[in-house]
Amino acid sequence: MCVVTLARPERRNALTPAGLDALEAAVTEADAPVVYLRGEGPAFCAGADLDVVADLDRESAEAFAERGQRVADAIEDADSVVVAGVDGPARGGGVELALACDLRVATPKATFAEPGVTLGLFGAWGGTVRLPRIVGEGEALDLMLSGRTVDAEDAHRMGLVSRVTDDPRAVANEIAASDPETLRVVKARMRDDSPPAEQARREAAAFADLVDRHGDSIADQRDS
Repeated sequence: MCVVTLARPERRNALTPAGLDALEAAVTEADAPVVYLRGEGPAFCAGADLDVVADLDRESAEAFAERGQRVADAIEDADSVVVAGVDGPARGGGVELALACDLRVATPKATFAEPGVTLGLFGAWGGTVRLPRIVGEGEALDLMLSGRTVDAEDAHRMGLVSRVTDDPRAVANEIAASDPETLRVVKARMRDDSPPAEQARREAAAFADLVDRHGDSIADQRDS
């Protein structure tokens, strides 16, 4: 397992353009079946660094949004299973990067908010696409339009996080114990947005590939 740490604790791990580039490189270059994404210090990620945002003009603002979208897409499209371990506040772009992960696992100290509306902004790192897909349009509109903060239990209830536990890294370790190729295949099948008939064809072919790959061990387990 590869651990990727957002490491600006003095700024609650807020992300600059350079920080986004470093995060993209760390995830895409990870040679591990599972990547565990965490924040250093008491926060997961405060999102975009507001010192950067305050200095943007229209052209650079669009470029900054596209940069964040590219990083979120890289997380979502990575061959590795990416697990976000959220221990403390996740805000704005921090929520959006977590949304791009395959699993979001929170501690009881985790909180989530999309507070952009309070600044006359909104989450533009793919948040308006992924948030309604994951929690439903009603919950997504409530979070985006109100800017309210939800705790870990509320986030779990709405499907924003899959588990609440004292040790999110243990969940990542649990997943990493499985066969790497199987993890890759399951992620690819779950992320497939091709037409249903094509999805079904690819699913059957991927299953056959894995049976062919693991036939001996399956037989051993059957006979044990």
